[in-house]
Amino acid sequence: MNDDLTKLVDELEAAASKLRSGELGAEEAASMVERCAELAGRIGAGLDAESRAASEAPAAGQERLL
Repeated sequence: MNDDLTKLVDELEAAASKLRSGELGAEEAASMVERCAELAGRIGAGLDAESRAASEAPAAGQERLL
């Protein structure tokens, strides 16, 4: 996983911890849930892009078939 995805995962984990703490008010919690959803979407898109790139690149020592 690249550094950008790692940072997003760390941010998502921190936001989830805040939610689990129970210390947020209702509006803050709702905002944090939205942020978690946004982060999860960005992480998913990043993982999809990495997966596509890995599957398109030929393995070392192999030629790409046309």
